[in-house]
Amino acid sequence: MRIWAETALVAGKWAEKVSVEVDVDGRIGTVSQGVDRETAAADRHVSILLPAAANLHSHAFQRAMAGLSERRGPNAEVTGAHDTFWTWREIMYRFLGAFTPETIEDVAAFVQMEMLEAGYSASAEFHYVHNQADGTPYADPAELSRRIAGAARRSGIGLTLLPVYYTTGGLDRRPLAGGQKRFGSDLDGFARIVEGAEDAVAGLASDARLGIAPHSLRAVPAEDLAHVAALRPDAPLHMHIAEQTGEIEEVLAAYGRRPVEWLFDNHAVDARWCLIHCTHLTDGERRAIATSGAVAGLCPITESSLGDGIFDGANYLAEGGTLGIGSDSNIRIALSEELRTLEYSQRLRDRHRAVLATPDRSCGRRLYDEALAGGARALGRDSGAIRPGAVADLVALDAGALHLEGLSGDTLLDAWIFAGDDRLVADVWSAGRHLVKGGRHIAREEIEAGYRRAMKSLRRSL
Repeated sequence: MRIWAETALVAGKWAEKVSVEVDVDGRIGTVSQGVDRETAAADRHVSILLPAAANLHSHAFQRAMAGLSERRGPNAEVTGAHDTFWTWREIMYRFLGAFTPETIEDVAAFVQMEMLEAGYSASAEFHYVHNQADGTPYADPAELSRRIAGAARRSGIGLTLLPVYYTTGGLDRRPLAGGQKRFGSDLDGFARIVEGAEDAVAGLASDARLGIAPHSLRAVPAEDLAHVAALRPDAPLHMHIAEQTGEIEEVLAAYGRRPVEWLFDNHAVDARWCLIHCTHLTDGERRAIATSGAVAGLCPITESSLGDGIFDGANYLAEGGTLGIGSDSNIRIALSEELRTLEYSQRLRDRHRAVLATPDRSCGRRLYDEALAGGARALGRDSGAIRPGAVADLVALDAGALHLEGLSGDTLLDAWIFAGDDRLVADVWSAGRHLVKGGRHIAREEIEAGYRRAMKSLRRSL
């Protein structure tokens, strides 16, 4: 397949009249510049061609909760307490009981379709729903991991599946209760889940990957973390950390160290690791992550929704850190909005403008470059650039859109992120699979019908 673009971001530089050849294995072959449209013999002509970003953190099932947690908790008026992440979590746990394997797959396929239409080419699914509602494992312990893979087969998205290890309800090692029972396993049971998930991923296209995800220091005993990390020592490893002040206080009380301090004291954190949220860091913790090669996985829309706090992006990037973007709770699937929210959070905190811009890169360009690099590293995916040999994860913007008319270079990214929205996305390829055409997923009708079916079932059960 050959794509011709009027303008494209090739190996980090803008180029004109670009022809990109995609091999049958879903990787980019030759990239040629200055090729006239008439002589390109292209299968698809586009206006603006970019590398596509990967979504590094998703809990697909939570998409079905969107809009259902915007009231204050039942005791808020009586106690005067504020709603927080912890009250939201209780709503999520109650909601979990209604899911079946079929509804989990239908919701996941819909989420992945929305990601593709927003300009993402791939997703890391931080998958922690493993059991039946009462905590009993399915006959196949990896049943629900297979459902996530099944959703990816339907949507075509590039998947990095991250089975999650979750075994305690807190650092006091209290047993799992309520909705948490769907997450639980012991080390032997988790090994079986990982084996099944690996088999499910093997049934997808060759760009699919398996990773490992110890949920958090709250849910994983200290002595188990090294064992879990060693299950697949070359695979991506993702973990929630330092999202909430309550979490930090709990870890301090149990371990005598803040979460990131403890992690770096006890584990060799490197480029394999993706640390999700990292909202509340000391200067020393921030520098440790920045210089380790690990990716800070930020989810600005969800972190705003939950009132988590603001990540110190400006200092982190100045220290050489790598970050990427995830949609987490999936209440909004909007790549441009995630990037805009990240920059605006820095502006609100620092009362400055263009905080993440550099002398040679605008805000939009810097944000997009970071999302490309961090997402590719976190997913273990050789993507994030238009260059020979890279996975052909590509997105085309509609130059006919009013927000982009007459613009060029980095200003195109600024206009998409700060003036437009994801309706500017015209085409998306994931490992060469042309999944979005004219802004619409090629299987939207079928996937949307499945989602409607799932939502009717879920809401009857609530």
